[in-house]
Amino acid sequence: MSRKCLLIVLDGLGDRSYEVFGGKTPLQAAWTPTLDRLAREGANGLFHAGLLGQALPSENAHFAMFGYPAAAFPGRGAIEALGAGVDLKPDQMAVLAHFVSAADDAGRLRILRDKAGPVAAAEVAALLAAVGVFEAQGVAIRFHPTQGLFGVLTLTGDVSPLVTDSNPMRDGVFASQILPLATAAADPEELLRAKRTALALTHYLGWVHRRLAVHPLNDRRQRQNLPVVNAMVTQRAGRLRPIVAFAERFGLRGASIASGAMFHGLARLLGLHPIPVSDTADPGRDLAERLGLARQALQDFDVIHVHTKAPDEAAHRKDPLRKQAVIASLDQGLAEGLRPLWDDPELLVLVTADHSTPSGGPLIHSGEAVPLVLRGRGQRRDGVAFFDEVSAAAGCLGQVRGPELMLLVLNALELSKLEGIMDTPEDRPYWPGPYAPFVLPPPKTGEGGGGDA
Repeated sequence: MSRKCLLIVLDGLGDRSYEVFGGKTPLQAAWTPTLDRLAREGANGLFHAGLLGQALPSENAHFAMFGYPAAAFPGRGAIEALGAGVDLKPDQMAVLAHFVSAADDAGRLRILRDKAGPVAAAEVAALLAAVGVFEAQGVAIRFHPTQGLFGVLTLTGDVSPLVTDSNPMRDGVFASQILPLATAAADPEELLRAKRTALALTHYLGWVHRRLAVHPLNDRRQRQNLPVVNAMVTQRAGRLRPIVAFAERFGLRGASIASGAMFHGLARLLGLHPIPVSDTADPGRDLAERLGLARQALQDFDVIHVHTKAPDEAAHRKDPLRKQAVIASLDQGLAEGLRPLWDDPELLVLVTADHSTPSGGPLIHSGEAVPLVLRGRGQRRDGVAFFDEVSAAAGCLGQVRGPELMLLVLNALELSKLEGIMDTPEDRPYWPGPYAPFVLPPPKTGEGGGGDA
């Protein structure tokens, strides 16, 4: 059986059917001979990181894919902060934030442009100098930029991440009021912290809008017919919590090859070795180069996560034809990158997506399952001939959910532990575990040479 795993995640690959493709999805309509070959030579199924119909963001989906329960998820804000190089302290929380174009509409903040870019590096620096640091309600707030107008806020003090978002993620609507979550009410002290946090963020966002409304930067942008950048919105607050590292949880050394602060932060959180990369306009070339890095990393690691955001980004443009072209490009990249690895008997190749991203309609992500294939020595071949959302449903893996993905990896690597075996104090899903050798006790004084005492 295989002894190492290449986990290739084509972000947002799943989709819905469109008339432009005669009722097919972009994946069904794309030319994908490499993915189809993997399907023919492997075990196929459908994967959903949560519940069918549940629309998950990449961070929650990947957290589940790496074998962790949803209850342990620390929140996107905390993960993004880690990816930005911020080491959160126990008295800190973090929340995603980005600058937008907005207007004061009778005392309410109306979002004109959620994506107000492009911006120059000098403009980002000016924004940071103007509103990067604030304090209210005994809470210190600092903005840490990650990319363009996007970043993360850290809040230091007696704070709680159990607050609502202010970002409606749509143009032309009001920003939403920041309030404590209903779950905070179960603990009076936590509710008090959540109220303090919501009030501090509200004061900060109001101050940001007033300060940027008269900033010279926006005078220049208006003269250049560019959207003003005069407000900020927040979403997905989080706080770090103790978590078992991936190597300890599964007995496998892991690495992650991905771009973006969130994935770098997730790698730090789980103890995966991060191998940062950058995106270009050629997604197939990017993927081929990442697989080349993975080939080198397989010498030192047991599981290599290789990620591309290209299908997801194409779908967010609401252009099915664009997504079809991106998928075809990625297939060419797979062909090139997997060529030196194709006949490696020790390698398990797993290809899937974290979620579906519709190329049409109002949804950001959608809740359909995505195709999954496992190819490696000893894997069943089920007769599925195409890698897509419909063909995969006939595969032998059936419907795979969340943390089951890592159990399938352990099984394929011949590391699955027989249920009930306990060779270590902590119950882990792999075998053999890092057990302590049995030490023979010294004989007791007068102990006989045989038989029961």
